[in-house]
Amino acid sequence: METFILYLVGIIGSTATYYVNTKFHQGAVRSSALLTLLVAGFLHFFPQSVSPHLAQYIPPIFIGASFIGMVSKNQLSTYFGLALAGVIFTTILLNTSKFFTGYGGALGTSACIALLVVLSIPYFKSPRKMTVGFLQLRKTILKKQGKISKRRVDLFK
Repeated sequence: METFILYLVGIIGSTATYYVNTKFHQGAVRSSALLTLLVAGFLHFFPQSVSPHLAQYIPPIFIGASFIGMVSKNQLSTYFGLALAGVIFTTILLNTSKFFTGYGGALGTSACIALLVVLSIPYFKSPRKMTVGFLQLRKTILKKQGKISKRRVDLFK
């Protein structure tokens, strides 16, 4: 049950930050900071409201998930994608957070990986059938293949 609550915190952290950022035009940093302050402040002043395990893990999971919610709406604009990134982030953080020590912090690294995973998944409800991540990858690959083909032609002259 506690693990389910932690996953729910990851989902709420990413979607709530994005919601405050886009609907109330507060900006990504201010939205993340405001919501994190509310959650961490509540758990600081009322630690007996949850178990010690949850009191230890809810603030970092919420903070890291709020990093996901700071994404631009031009890059990721679906709440399903944000929720999925929150689940992936929570999974990464709960299972491998000690591995990322020294890589800029486990929270930021895990949030970045979770967001990149979601950006690389095509959404079938999207009108363009591909995410921005796939479009960028395709553009990079085609650009490199064009340079390789041009070099091959130059070699055979």
